[in-house]
Amino acid sequence: DKTGTLTENRMRAETIVSVAGMTSWSKETDTVREPWLSLFQALALSNDASRSERGGWLGDPTEIALLEAAENAGFIKRELEGRHPRLAELPFDAERARMTTLHRFGDEVVAYTKGAPEGVLARCSAMLTPAGMQPLDIEQVEAKVHHMARDGLRVLALAMRIWPSVPEGMAADEVEAELMLLGLVGLIDPPRAEAQEAVDLCRSAGITPVMITGDHPQTALAIARRLGMVDGDGEAITGHQLAHMSLQEFEARIPHVRVYARVAPEQKIRIVKALQERGEFVAMTGDGVNDAPALKRADMGVAMGITGTDVAKEAAHMILLDDNFATIVAAVREGRRIFDNIRKFIKYAMTCNSAEIWTLLLAPFLGLPIPLLPIHILWINLVTDGLPGLALAMEPEEKGTMRRPPRPPSESIFAHGMWQHMLWIGLLMGFASLATQAWAIHVGDAHWQTMVFTVLTLSQLGHVLAIRSERDSLFVQGLFSNRPLLASVVLTVALQMAVIYLPWLNAIFKTAALTLEELLFCFAMSSIVFIAVEVEKWLRRKGWIYREV
Repeated sequence: DKTGTLTENRMRAETIVSVAGMTSWSKETDTVREPWLSLFQALALSNDASRSERGGWLGDPTEIALLEAAENAGFIKRELEGRHPRLAELPFDAERARMTTLHRFGDEVVAYTKGAPEGVLARCSAMLTPAGMQPLDIEQVEAKVHHMARDGLRVLALAMRIWPSVPEGMAADEVEAELMLLGLVGLIDPPRAEAQEAVDLCRSAGITPVMITGDHPQTALAIARRLGMVDGDGEAITGHQLAHMSLQEFEARIPHVRVYARVAPEQKIRIVKALQERGEFVAMTGDGVNDAPALKRADMGVAMGITGTDVAKEAAHMILLDDNFATIVAAVREGRRIFDNIRKFIKYAMTCNSAEIWTLLLAPFLGLPIPLLPIHILWINLVTDGLPGLALAMEPEEKGTMRRPPRPPSESIFAHGMWQHMLWIGLLMGFASLATQAWAIHVGDAHWQTMVFTVLTLSQLGHVLAIRSERDSLFVQGLFSNRPLLASVVLTVALQMAVIYLPWLNAIFKTAALTLEELLFCFAMSSIVFIAVEVEKWLRRKGWIYREV
């Protein structure tokens, strides 16, 4: 059941209803009159769940819910199995959509069959009512199933047949025939508290959640409406309908379908393929052996870490440790933040390195001496590219991260104006440095090389502060929203001042102490880059440059 990531993954038997309502039923009269006719006995005996030595439950959540309901009604599985041991069984099969267990009742054998109403009712010829056994009223039963499913209940049907002994060969078509319907059981798997918010985040982020489940279509739709996946007019496609659809008809409907119910395992891969052929990037969750082909086929297969089988985990690309859909959404959010920060680091590093290249390359063409020494370049690469660049990885997510559409898988990391930014800002840094050099030489300032060195260093620090967001101003983000980056910038400025004003470092870096006027001029020239990037972001917010991200 692929809704497990959305729901609590622990069923509870919310409603137990027989065909006639069981209004006159009582445990005492029922067990004395016809002990094998008890619906609760069927729930307890035809069940693979059990209690652990510590008193907890072991087994499938659905089986646990049914067994808990039976024990709450006074039917203890361990006691019943002592009197009516299991003699044989037909395990659950997805194609049959039912299971059968056979138990000894005195000189007779009772076969209890449990499964999806469609799979069980088709094998029934009679039903139990307070008035005794009656011919099966299929319309009445199906109306009850439909009503329960619309309330969001998962519905199971239970039936029985009496045999003189265990049938030879144990053929399913023989054992599961001419059954008498005992009743219907409704279970609820309540949505997780965080599931609806996670679904809303997915939709705002351009991700379309699609439910694929083995439940009744009305049950699936009720859960989907509760989670906001479909509106009141939403529809569900069943596996039976899917099997009779042509490829063209299915491809025409698939953009509008959000719920698939009663789906066979082989149909899951058909759904994945159809979505991929429309150009969609498909992520799929699954836990069973039958999910493995679809998990492998999906662009991102996510196996359940708690309930998932080893086969599903091997076929998947990723394992979800807590089986919670909200964790997938949180991973999408974190992935977008990481991708954004990778872009920022690349933008910062390549822009700063290109600025150094432009400064050294263009100076001779402008009739200027070589502006920087090799040790200056090494210092800039070590200090300004190192600490602030690493601190960019700590940048929190930008506003609206989960309100933008997914990026196409084939999209370049340099898209959305990134390469243009690196080109013109790199040139601007270079020209700011060269303009400082030209002015200092023109006025006869002997400290021109130290000034170029300082302007280039401070320009890169102004740049790293400005590119923390592709859209929002630094004054909106706030200086303290990334404290590691702020600390690295402050430290880098302090180190640069030490290189300028400590005599023993002057000898190593070939620098000279700047006057206050020279230092202020360097800060003013380096701020040009910061202002230019803030103007670029303002133009982006206005929609005048680059495509929105």
